[in-house]
Amino acid sequence: MAYNQQPNQTPYPLGSNYNTQYSTPAAPPPTYASAVDPPPQKSYNPPPTNIHVPKNRTADSNYETNFADSPFGSSFSDKAVRMAFIRKVYLILMVQLLVTFGFVCLFSLVKPIKTFIQTTGSWFYWVSYATFLVTYIVLVCIPSVRRKYPGNFICLTVFTLAFSYMVGTISSFYDTTSVFVAAGVTCLVCLSLSLFAIQTKIDFTLCSGLLFALVMVLFFFGLSCMTFYFIFPANVFAWRILDCVYGGLAALVFSLFLVYDTQMVVGGKKHELSPEEYVYGALQLYIDVVYLFLILLACFGKSN
Repeated sequence: MAYNQQPNQTPYPLGSNYNTQYSTPAAPPPTYASAVDPPPQKSYNPPPTNIHVPKNRTADSNYETNFADSPFGSSFSDKAVRMAFIRKVYLILMVQLLVTFGFVCLFSLVKPIKTFIQTTGSWFYWVSYATFLVTYIVLVCIPSVRRKYPGNFICLTVFTLAFSYMVGTISSFYDTTSVFVAAGVTCLVCLSLSLFAIQTKIDFTLCSGLLFALVMVLFFFGLSCMTFYFIFPANVFAWRILDCVYGGLAALVFSLFLVYDTQMVVGGKKHELSPEEYVYGALQLYIDVVYLFLILLACFGKSN
């Protein structure tokens, strides 16, 4: 099929410019367009209108939410979860320390209770000691117990009451002024160590092996001190020196544990606690603080 060309069309002369009198060919017949496939058109899919954009989670949101259900993930959400976890851990820790401080004040300031504890309350101490050991082993060794509400809070409450009774009993054998001085020094030391753990760039969560080695050194040194006490019972001066050395080593170990546990709770390091471990985090910090108090009281307190 040919085009319908006009007969008066002049060819282009060689070496000449474009001829302005050139007329375009006529339109093809209607059957031509149907013989040629039209060029494919690009498809355009409009954006979906039913996209659900979740709101930013605040720090008060439940940190145990399963984030796999959310199609979006952001560092803000993770930060909010961590902040909620930190607040919960330190709130539990504050309640534990207040309960323990109440027992210490009660056993140190109330004279009838102090006399009863020092004379006939020894078997209560051993019962509380056994309860302390059992509940501590359960909370540390059985993750399903410390993660499941309300069993975790019940077990933690029993542990706190038992340990608080032990601390109150020990404090009743010391001078009241020494007890409160040791408590004040413990607060200052723990606050300083916590700020150091948060601000420092040193990652103490990588030092778990070193901490274990120090614990073993402390354990065997304590056994050596006990052996020395039995062999030389009359050497009081040597006892006092060994007490100071052992107390200084124990204070160093538990100070490092406090820094280690603080970084595990706060996060941002190589290792950190999961949001489900708020009971475990509060438990470890509580143990560190109270043992520091007992060590300082034994080293610098005046015993009755």
